[in-house]
Amino acid sequence: MSAASGKRLGKVLVQSGLITQEQMETAVAAADGRSLTAVLIEQGVASDTKIAQAVAESMGLAFVDLAGYEIDPNAAMLLSNDLARRHMVLPIKIQDDELVVAMADPANIFAIDDLRIVTGYEIRPVVATESDVANAIEKFATMNQNVDQMVGDLGDVDVEAEREAEEAAADEEAPVAKLMNLIVTEAIRQGAGDIYVEPLETELRVRYRIDGVCQVVMKSPIKLHRQLLSRIKIASGMDIAEKRIPQDGRFGVVLDGKAVDFRVAVLPAVNGEMCVMRLLRKDSIMLSLEDLGFLEEPIGRLLDALEKPYGCILVTGPTGSGKSTTLYAAINKTTSPTVNLITVEDPVEYRLEGLSQVHVNEKAGLTFAAALRSILRQDPDVVMIGEIRDKETATIAIEAALTGHLVLSTLHTNDAPSALTRLTEMGVEPFLSASAINCVLAQRLGRRLCPECKEAYTPTAEALDRVGFPYDPDKIPTLYRAVGCKRCGDIGYKGRMGIHEVMTVTEEIERACVNHASGDDIKRIAVASGMRTLRDDGFAKVLMGVTSIEEVLRVVV
Repeated sequence: MSAASGKRLGKVLVQSGLITQEQMETAVAAADGRSLTAVLIEQGVASDTKIAQAVAESMGLAFVDLAGYEIDPNAAMLLSNDLARRHMVLPIKIQDDELVVAMADPANIFAIDDLRIVTGYEIRPVVATESDVANAIEKFATMNQNVDQMVGDLGDVDVEAEREAEEAAADEEAPVAKLMNLIVTEAIRQGAGDIYVEPLETELRVRYRIDGVCQVVMKSPIKLHRQLLSRIKIASGMDIAEKRIPQDGRFGVVLDGKAVDFRVAVLPAVNGEMCVMRLLRKDSIMLSLEDLGFLEEPIGRLLDALEKPYGCILVTGPTGSGKSTTLYAAINKTTSPTVNLITVEDPVEYRLEGLSQVHVNEKAGLTFAAALRSILRQDPDVVMIGEIRDKETATIAIEAALTGHLVLSTLHTNDAPSALTRLTEMGVEPFLSASAINCVLAQRLGRRLCPECKEAYTPTAEALDRVGFPYDPDKIPTLYRAVGCKRCGDIGYKGRMGIHEVMTVTEEIERACVNHASGDDIKRIAVASGMRTLRDDGFAKVLMGVTSIEEVLRVVV
């Protein structure tokens, strides 16, 4: 920061009342080429956050906490590292054809003019602390440097280049290794559930799935795709030379003292191999059922079923709806040294102490059904089956539930009542499944409204009627909607919670199932017996201010 900039900043801070004239003069005299902010922090006069907030308030600009802000990499990479460091600025997003730029000194009109010329965008400055801007610049500089080195090393694609790329991918100090580490660690820190590495026609795209929604975090030249995929394969224990068939693997990372497993799947596509890495956080499976967002009545039904020594409990929902997390939470509720609990999974997502876990191996003949037949000879009290996929597995699971075992498993259906008809379609006799199943839990994951910025509003009766929202016509409820702020990256949502539908299999439902009733008929009986549907559960959480109507409609059919 220049001397002129330092004096200008000093005047702003004095006018705001943050520092005195004497403190400003002392700091300017001691600056000696350093920024005034650094000197004031060193002297203990003011914190960098207070300084940035004072500047923002005096200039009528927004203050952005970059430490909790999701920076758009496409914006950040519009600026060279040298220019960003020289002016201490970083583009953080593109909005309404304007480039939003975080600046430590937003009064620097020369910097704004340079940015306008270089990027071609109109510039909208926001204020951030000098340290946050510097840290963010270095993070994206590292990413740019790794990409530039990799692209520079690739050259023309030929057999020799392929071999060299694979050798480079094995080097822990190579730029590709650093780039992969950056992608992985940022995904963990941002709370991503999946990482997608996708080759498009002219570029390589990296996306994170955060709170169930995909977000682009990096676009790079297509040339580096080969090295990055090779590096991922090496880390995951795959065959680096095989590019014609799908492959699966896994690797683990410890970051900030927390262990995270990555389940990796590579699939050949038109433009090259695409890769998905699913993050499996071990701390997420230590959750109890009470932590998963259940309302009082549904969790009561589920706990009653778990207390029974036998029978089957099914968890249903689409991929990525949190079924595994719920199953492990149920296991945490039932496991103890006095209980023999065995799981059979494909793959074993979380490795837990004190449990006997079996990994399915189809090629070797260890299928779900084969594993289950052997497991039942081990005299288990509780059996957890990763997924019921076929008639044989379903039949053995149902028979185990009828012969004194508590069986927990998942099934792919849209709602709870459909689970009974789905088993019938698989070939299981209705009288067996109806007798064996204690309860069925259907669930979805919805995003939570950001508590910092959610906005209260009163909807119109017409809007509520249109979506079927229950309300008293004499008293329209106050609801909340997403707005967006620095804490949630201007999305309006932060974190997720479960939306649940728990159906207890009553005698009336058993009779309907035996008589081959449809899923809709079973649903009507269940609702009459007190079951809260997925939509009703979601709307109850809208009334609690946890989420929005739009989010419930997005995840619930």
